[in-house]
Amino acid sequence: MPSVSDWLEGARLRTLPAAVAPVLAGTGAAAFVGSASVVRALLAAGVALALQVGVNFANDYSDGIRGTDDVRVGPQRLTASGAVPPKRVKAAAFAAFGVSGLFGLALCAVSGVWWLLVVGVVCVVAAWFYTGGHSPYGYRGLGEVAVFVFFGLVATLGTTYSQALRITGPAVLGAVGIGLLACALLMANNIRDIPTDSVVGKHTLAVRLGERRARGAYVAMLVTALLAGLAVAVWTPWALLLLLLAPVVVILARRVLGGATGRDLIVVLKNTGLLELAFGFLLGGALLLGAG
Repeated sequence: MPSVSDWLEGARLRTLPAAVAPVLAGTGAAAFVGSASVVRALLAAGVALALQVGVNFANDYSDGIRGTDDVRVGPQRLTASGAVPPKRVKAAAFAAFGVSGLFGLALCAVSGVWWLLVVGVVCVVAAWFYTGGHSPYGYRGLGEVAVFVFFGLVATLGTTYSQALRITGPAVLGAVGIGLLACALLMANNIRDIPTDSVVGKHTLAVRLGERRARGAYVAMLVTALLAGLAVAVWTPWALLLLLLAPVVVILARRVLGGATGRDLIVVLKNTGLLELAFGFLLGGALLLGAG
């Protein structure tokens, strides 16, 4: 029988900051125009967190049954390791998607923005076919595109719109920054997996670019994300608080450009996720302070 720790490992808790960050930034953008709602923010966080867990279990299942995870550097996967039967991992994925849907229903009911349900359905479909189905787009180098759209633009702007009923300039810049950091998180993961992914036919963007250019792309994502956040200073000088993250960006960039591999990249993964969380927190806080 799988233990609780097995399931927690399968849920990949270290990826959850990527789910919380857009809610923080999006709520800050709503606060900047005087429309923040704690209840709606918490519901949006519930949607994002459950969806992220669902994505993680879905990827575990789909990669596991394909044999993609049979040889890997990172933490073990439930399906590939045989710790949990594939059907149970698949059921866990759809259970998490269901929880996300319940939070989404509640958010739509509170905000009155029912068309967001359609957006939610699209998010779940995109989450499943990232590595699932007969021709997963994650195996064709399109993972970063989906991450930018759904974990950046949709998550951040959806949070703002559900509270303020409009989209603002700071919200868009925040969404771009969050999306790029989420892409950097995925890129770091895929750089680590280049040796095994290229063998099993998983042609991620990192595999297609090659290791050297993939490392450069990771750094470009971090720098551009920070610049997008700093551009919010046009609306409020409090956005300059994001300069506090510059040393972290430099450290991560040097580590990746310096050739970090294997387990060293797991540390980069963790810290990139924390960087995204800090970005969302600081930008959201800056916009809240700017509203005053």
